[in-house]
Amino acid sequence: MSPPLRVLIADDELLARKRLSRLLGALPDVEVCGEASDGEAVLAAVRAGGVDVVLLDIHMPGLSGLDALALLPEGRPRVILCTAHAEHAVEAFEHGAVDYVLKPVEPARLQKALERTRARIEADTRPRDTPAPEKTAPRALARLPIPTRQGIVLVDPETISHASLDDELVTVFTTQGEFLTDFTLNELAEKLPEELFHRVHRRALLNLRHVARLEPLETGGYLARTARGHAVEISRQSARELRRMLGLRRGAEDEG
Repeated sequence: MSPPLRVLIADDELLARKRLSRLLGALPDVEVCGEASDGEAVLAAVRAGGVDVVLLDIHMPGLSGLDALALLPEGRPRVILCTAHAEHAVEAFEHGAVDYVLKPVEPARLQKALERTRARIEADTRPRDTPAPEKTAPRALARLPIPTRQGIVLVDPETISHASLDDELVTVFTTQGEFLTDFTLNELAEKLPEELFHRVHRRALLNLRHVARLEPLETGGYLARTARGHAVEISRQSARELRRMLGLRRGAEDEG
């Protein structure tokens, strides 16, 4: 049996801290190890030790949540951002946040974020020669090999914003440039980390960490704008799943 996750709640609003504490109290294998009302208190609690996960608000007096996230020491606990402000998601992920939960926090969304965090902790602490338990899917590649005319380019998956299918060709978009590949989108989805990449359309695979803005479409889907200015269409069905994953309020189209 895994030890309980020790969670630090960081929010400047007392009611918000109480609500998170109540939600955490209803979850198995989770214990609240402390509370903090500002960024300085977060850093002090982390330095004191005994924290596995920080539920971190962004807007706090003094150091903001993002400031505190950037200043956390090496070997730091995992961080889940809990905030009402969706526009900071890209910056949060760039600083190493595991997940980004929008307020008002829903119990199921919080539980999913903690399960994802536990899986990340267990994967990082597992000895390299120990196989992952009951893992049958192909393991995500540390570098994605993409053959080009100049040779094989080894791409860090985290630098990939999205991949799209145009006619018969798949293009992989990265922070270093764009590369045509013989991989299908299904093959890319199997090779890339599933916690990062989502099949948002039959012609697109998207890394949410590179999304700066989601623009609603009349179809019920979204147009995702990446930090580098690309536009990726998200289908209506994928938009529903995305809203559930991000903890966004349900739209009228979700009722159908």
